[in-house]
Amino acid sequence: MAFAIMWRPAIAPTSVLPSFDQARIDRGANLARLGMCASCHTPDLAKPFAGGKPMETPFGTVHSTNITPDNETGIGRWSPDAFARAMRKGVSRDGHLLYPAFPYNHYTRMTQADIDDLYAYFMTRPAIHAPARHNHMTFPFGLRPLVAFWNVLYLDDSAWQPDPRQSAEWNRGAYLADAVAHCAACHTPRTMLGGPDLSRPLDGGEAEDWYAPALNARSPSPLPWTREQLHTYLRTGIAEDHAAAGGPMQDVVMLLSQSDQRDVAALSAWAHSHLAQAPAQAQGKSTPAQQPGSLPAPKADDPDLQRMQAGYALYANSCARCHDAGRGVGSGTALPLQKAVALYDPDPRSLIHLVDEGIAPPDGEPGRWMPGYRTILTDEQTGALAAYLRKYGAGQPAWADLDDAVRKARAP
Repeated sequence: MAFAIMWRPAIAPTSVLPSFDQARIDRGANLARLGMCASCHTPDLAKPFAGGKPMETPFGTVHSTNITPDNETGIGRWSPDAFARAMRKGVSRDGHLLYPAFPYNHYTRMTQADIDDLYAYFMTRPAIHAPARHNHMTFPFGLRPLVAFWNVLYLDDSAWQPDPRQSAEWNRGAYLADAVAHCAACHTPRTMLGGPDLSRPLDGGEAEDWYAPALNARSPSPLPWTREQLHTYLRTGIAEDHAAAGGPMQDVVMLLSQSDQRDVAALSAWAHSHLAQAPAQAQGKSTPAQQPGSLPAPKADDPDLQRMQAGYALYANSCARCHDAGRGVGSGTALPLQKAVALYDPDPRSLIHLVDEGIAPPDGEPGRWMPGYRTILTDEQTGALAAYLRKYGAGQPAWADLDDAVRKARAP
């Protein structure tokens, strides 16, 4: 039984590729952008889709693979059937199982027409010779046949079904979010085996050690999202009254900005329907996000006064000159921190990474910029700043194990 679960046959290599019309290639290009393929498979812009990006997981380091049509190191000898099997089943052409860092558990619900268009796009890219890098997995997770048992638990290859109660645009967004853009891969928590916790869809997860906030009634956003704000954010990475995209979300925004904007609008409609379930933060009273201004000095009777004073000094000297000024269209100033969602997250990792790494637009692209302070601040200073901002910026209870989170986020 175990052999039947684990074994997959090879598919013979092909030497004759079908011809592709330009309309299919163009549709495939749009799907590749919506599917964030370059985020993992293009760590070097000079070698698009040649792979090699290391992805840290709880089970070891996985490197993305070459998906250019190179005959020796890429997918140049893959037939349409081999490509479709990889997308739907997570099985390479030679029969070995792919690690689920490749989100085939989402791609499996793509339509066959979309998979064919994606195949047309990749098979017409420049072929680049780029051998696969060696993965470093913790025993026994390096044994690929064991992935078959993960698939038994988490691979649902049933076809995606539209919701007849919703509009055509919403259903398009739902399809893209689930089957193509795989939003839940980051925004849904995972089990100890690395699979999605299907009992908590969109309850918040993680991506590259950043906290990915919930996209449902558990959203930590201090101010509600409008559909127009979501559309603007997904296209540009910044929207009125909301923080700029940081960390892995910057890649998402860059690729969505190049996608068909009707599809981005559909994604916005889908996301807004979920975020609209979040209860109003105000609940009849004023909140810090509704009355932004300079953050106050710690109260004299604060039980953690020394740490809060240290955090306030860092804020006043390093943050206030931009964040207290408020953000306007075309201004070089920043969002009032009372509105920054990272202060309201149940997990401090995103705030820690923002302080350490800052925000920078892609090379050669315009965009918001924030300096990083990793080489300037000690662990203790970073923890003090985060603790102060959480309490006096967001008015939220202290994060548990904040100091430990700072050490882990800064570990080499």
